[in-house]
Amino acid sequence: MTTPLMILIAGPYASGTDGDPTLMARNLRRLEEAAWPIFRAGHIPMIGEWVALPVLSSAGASGPADPLAAEVMYPTAQRLLQHCDGVLRLPGESRGADQDVAIARERGIPVWFSLDEIHTA
Repeated sequence: MTTPLMILIAGPYASGTDGDPTLMARNLRRLEEAAWPIFRAGHIPMIGEWVALPVLSSAGASGPADPLAAEVMYPTAQRLLQHCDGVLRLPGESRGADQDVAIARERGIPVWFSLDEIHTA
């Protein structure tokens, strides 16, 4: 058995939602659908919004459309990528997910585009 990897799940969250909380929640559920297969494969799934949204809330922001979000959302993913061992890039247009992939590649962290590409720990 190999050491479990912490895998950042990257994909659309706010993209294409025009700030609609219902659509953003749907996107978050889509990201979370990848968490169980990653966990079942012996790894640790991570989604930036799992960290960023509580930080944003504790800062007093009204939500992801709040101006403070620019100081929290992308920087959270950047910080997480200092600890992640890989990125699963889900389909869909997303500037943030594309930034995650670019950072991962700069750091030599593997990027996968399918759950099937991730090995079992």
